[in-house]
Amino acid sequence: MYLKKISLVNYKNFEAEAFEFNTKINCFVGYNGVGKTNVLDAIYHLAFTKGYFNSIASQNIQHEKEFFVVEGLFNLDEREELINCSFKKGQKKVVKRNGKDYEKLSEHIGLIPVVIISPNDTNLISEGSDVRRKFMDSVIAQSDKNYLQDLISYNKVLSQRNALLKYFASNHTFDALNIEVYNKQLIDFGDRIYKKRKSFAEDFAPILERRHKHISSEGENVSFTYKSQLEKTDFEELLQKSLEKDRVLQYTSVGIQRDDLLYSIEEYPIKKFGSQGQQKTYLIALKLAEFDFIQMQSKKTPILLLDDIFDKLDENRVSKIVDLVNDDNFGQIFITDTHAERTENVIKKTDQSYKMFELN
Repeated sequence: MYLKKISLVNYKNFEAEAFEFNTKINCFVGYNGVGKTNVLDAIYHLAFTKGYFNSIASQNIQHEKEFFVVEGLFNLDEREELINCSFKKGQKKVVKRNGKDYEKLSEHIGLIPVVIISPNDTNLISEGSDVRRKFMDSVIAQSDKNYLQDLISYNKVLSQRNALLKYFASNHTFDALNIEVYNKQLIDFGDRIYKKRKSFAEDFAPILERRHKHISSEGENVSFTYKSQLEKTDFEELLQKSLEKDRVLQYTSVGIQRDDLLYSIEEYPIKKFGSQGQQKTYLIALKLAEFDFIQMQSKKTPILLLDDIFDKLDENRVSKIVDLVNDDNFGQIFITDTHAERTENVIKKTDQSYKMFELN
C-alpha cells in the first residue's frame, strides 16, 4: 500500500498544492513554518478523518478561507482508492471514498493504516491518562472495527448516564430503574472493551521490548502495563458501590474511561525517573511497536510518517532509524527535516529509492 499523490486546497498554510510521491521514501525539507509537518498531517487526515496535531476541523482551514479539501490517491492491494476529506464552516465534515460519502466517519478507520512519530509524542508520557487511552484505542481500532463501535457506544451511554445523574441532582429526584438500564449497557460494552485492551497490552508489550532493544544502546529493560479498575472488581459491583458517590459528583466515577497505561524503565515510571534521552527512545520504540502490531493484525503495511526526528536524536539513534528505513518490512515513508543536506546524506545510506521536496 502506498500514497501516489495528494492535493491540498486551503489546508493550513497551503492555498493550492499537489505532490506526487515515490513508493518508498519521500522527504520534505525547508525552514520551520513552511508547511512540512502540514503535509504529514494531511496524510494522517486522509487515514483518520482528522488531523494529528489539531483535530478541530475549522482550525485546519487556511486563514480567511471558508473551507478546506484534502484528496489522496492510494494504491491499496493493487487497486486505486481515491479518498477525499473536506470541511466547510458551519457544515459537517465530509469524507468520500471513490466519490461515495461515508454515512459514518468511523467506517473509514482502518482502511489506510498510518503511524506517525513526532516530537508531539512526548504528551504520551507527560499528559494525563486520556492521551494514553486514545493511543491504545487508535492502535486497536485500526484493525478491529467492532472495538471502535463498542467504544463509540460506550461513550454515548456514559454521556447519557452522566446527564441523568445531573438531572437527578438538579431536580432532587432519583430513579434506580432508569440508572440500571444504563448500567447494563455500560457493563456490556465496557467488559468487551476491557478484554480487548487487556489482550492488546499482553501482545504489545513484548513487541515494544524487542523494538526498544534494537534502538537503544543502553540495554535497559522496559515495560508496558495496562491498568484498569476492572482488573480486581467486577464492573457491575463497581457501579453499585460507586452509585452514592456518582450521585454526589453528578458523573460516573468508575469504568474503563479511567484506564491507563504505565510506562516503566528498569521497573521505575519513565515519567518521573527517565532522562530526556530515555523518554525519546521509549517513545520511538512505542511507535515502531504500534507499526508492527498494526501490520501483524491487519496484514497491511502502514504508511510511516517521521516528523522532525533527525533533529531530536543523537547520531547513534539516527543510524538505528536509518537501519529501519532500509528494512523491507517497512513500506512507504515520509520524512520532514530542516536540513536538506543532512536528510539526503542519511537517506543515501539506504538502498531505497527516494524523492526530495524542498518547501519555501
